[in-house]
Amino acid sequence: MDSKMIDRINELARKSKTTGLSEEEKEEQAVLRAEYIAAIRADLRATLESIEIVDEVKS
Repeated sequence: MDSKMIDRINELARKSKTTGLSEEEKEEQAVLRAEYIAAIRADLRATLESIEIVDEVKS
């Protein structure tokens, strides 16, 4: 996920609150949001898969 994509998501969000979005912009926003969510999920999955649980054996 690059900063240009995040900037565009934020730009579209601001525009939707002020003047509204055209149909093309709404579609672009939906695609960008889906890509963003997929990237976040992939990062989270990679983090969770790298966690190693160590259980101390108590005597």
